Amino acid sequence: MIRDACLIEDPTTPQEFDVVIIGAGAAGLYALHRMRGLGLSARVFEKGDGVGGTWFWNRYPGARCDVESWDYCYTFSEELEQEWEWTERFPTQPELERYFNHVADRFDLRRDIEFDTRVDQARFDDDRNRWIIRTSSDVTVSARFVVSAAGCLSEVNTPRFEGAETFEGQQIHTARWPKGGINVTGMRVGVIGTGSTGVQAIPQLAKQAEHLFVFQRTPQFAIPARNRPIDDDALEELKHNYRERWELKKASPVGMGRRPPEVSSALEVDEATRTRILEDSWALGGPGFARTFDDVMTNADSNQLTSEFVQDKIREKVEDSAVAESLLAIDHPLGARRLIVEIDYFETYNRPNVTLVDVAAAPIEEITPRGLRTTEDSYDLDLIVYATGFDGMTGALLAMDIQGVGGLPLRAKWSDGAGTYLGLVASGFPNLFMITGPGSPAVFSNVIFSIEQHVDWITDCLAHMLENNLDRIDSDPEAEAEWTRQVHEIAAQTIVGKTDSWWTGANIEGKPRGVTFYLGGTHTYREICEEIAANGYKGFVFQPAGNSATV
Repeated sequence: MIRDACLIEDPTTPQEFDVVIIGAGAAGLYALHRMRGLGLSARVFEKGDGVGGTWFWNRYPGARCDVESWDYCYTFSEELEQEWEWTERFPTQPELERYFNHVADRFDLRRDIEFDTRVDQARFDDDRNRWIIRTSSDVTVSARFVVSAAGCLSEVNTPRFEGAETFEGQQIHTARWPKGGINVTGMRVGVIGTGSTGVQAIPQLAKQAEHLFVFQRTPQFAIPARNRPIDDDALEELKHNYRERWELKKASPVGMGRRPPEVSSALEVDEATRTRILEDSWALGGPGFARTFDDVMTNADSNQLTSEFVQDKIREKVEDSAVAESLLAIDHPLGARRLIVEIDYFETYNRPNVTLVDVAAAPIEEITPRGLRTTEDSYDLDLIVYATGFDGMTGALLAMDIQGVGGLPLRAKWSDGAGTYLGLVASGFPNLFMITGPGSPAVFSNVIFSIEQHVDWITDCLAHMLENNLDRIDSDPEAEAEWTRQVHEIAAQTIVGKTDSWWTGANIEGKPRGVTFYLGGTHTYREICEEIAANGYKGFVFQPAGNSATV
């Protein structure tokens, strides 16, 4: 053990830890568990008053995971797998929050978590080789290592509309939905945004609201979830097959337990066979539909055939042909934006109390005291719901004042675009690890599976440093530049990045454009990380306890 955490008597001397972890979501909880296993003293700072991260904050109606429960769970503990009993194919927010609370209690993690505390600043002290962390509670601590588990989708994006401050009703972002909920019975509700969150919330809000107005700028592809309860027989089978599913996830390009496609390309089979395969995949539902064929994300013709199939299915669900065509005015290939999993979304537009407003044709001009005005009409509203997503990948990191060697702000380093080595370390910011950071598979994968892989790699790296008396780790700038080049090069070979979306940072004004996650597959990424570690952590720069750097 390096040092036991202890409270220093002198209030001017910060409390010292071996590791400070930012965030108590899926990544932060597992990181804390593994750091303890190394014998390191650790403290987690969490801005919310509970664990769960995404599944603590996102309490909007209909919130649920779009990855199957048997894939969206930890794999590090067979006992945990066997004792936890999932109830649905796609778990709801309350069930996921219960799961992470169970994990926190089962592994006694809460005693090292400080809730209601945001990290405002992390500054690297080059002379002491330590990070100085200042929190929102005006407490300063120091740590040898910092692990950011702040999340890829945690910094909310609320658009700025003229007049928003004059609105006399209630305005709320979906990621800040109150714990007690909002009773929208009798209300005229406006939802801005039809991404994954909007698609989940809209059907539920429509069941209660007097009238629901959906302000759609970008029509989306969406695949039926085919959600179902997990009965006793299915649960028994699931528990029996967890290890088999782990092997499938490990071999999968997206870290999910779905078996590989029946055929590689939509173009290599006749129309009848292709239709049968698509129908089977549609009947199965879920996000795996995007991988019905291996080349959907890389071959324009294969993608077009798959896209047309989905559009025909959507058209069948919507009774009003004009509304259907507005929902189908999709300007991007299937998979160029995040493929949405839906439950009764398109059918919701058949309800008499739901109105679809095309704000691509008639943009929102302002929020008024009574509601909202577009270039064509005005809408009286009691509640405005912003289902407008997040400043993805880099937002949570840049919301903090992170300063590396020489006081270099991370925001300045990434002013022209985010670059890291393996999505783990940014050069000039030694001893700072990022879980699912820019340059990793991150949100283009089953993120909890990627989280575990990252935390395991970081843990093994720290063990290597402890065993070899190494004080500091940084990435070689040339290795970082080469990895970032590969990330961009692979993205250029796919349909991802050819369409403006939050994946490319297009939803945030002034943000550098470009795909910031690795699209070469989680299976390939894992192999690369393992190979780099086996080759003496090639591309990383270590500093022994003698201040002479080594690669």
